[in-house]
Amino acid sequence: MTDQTYSGSVTQLGDGDREMRPAVLRGWRRRCPSCGGGPMLKGYLKVRDECPVCGEDLHHHRADDGPAYLTILIVGHLMAPILGWFFVEFRPDPLTTIAVFTIGTVALSLYLLPRLKGAIVGYQWAKRMNGFDTAN
Repeated sequence: MTDQTYSGSVTQLGDGDREMRPAVLRGWRRRCPSCGGGPMLKGYLKVRDECPVCGEDLHHHRADDGPAYLTILIVGHLMAPILGWFFVEFRPDPLTTIAVFTIGTVALSLYLLPRLKGAIVGYQWAKRMNGFDTAN
């Protein structure tokens, strides 16, 4: 591997290495980690076999339960303190609390899940994991 230098937010790596930050951010935006132009998902969570723009194979991904685990972790760590503060500050009716936090939890989970899946696929692509090592 060649010398590693740091300039701003971009790290220059050796030949064949891929920059992780842009790949993960493209994945977060649900775009191809290689070109950033093509959509990565063809449904809510179904990853395309290949990018329609650059032709990068995406079927190698193994996101499995990672996005769901991270979604639960993030939503739980955000909603638990907010729930405690909300209850102490406003003393709402229990049914109101349940309704508000059920809707908030479901909405946040539905927002985060596809984005975290894209970020994990982008991370795997950047690190050449699970078959992404043979692609360019």
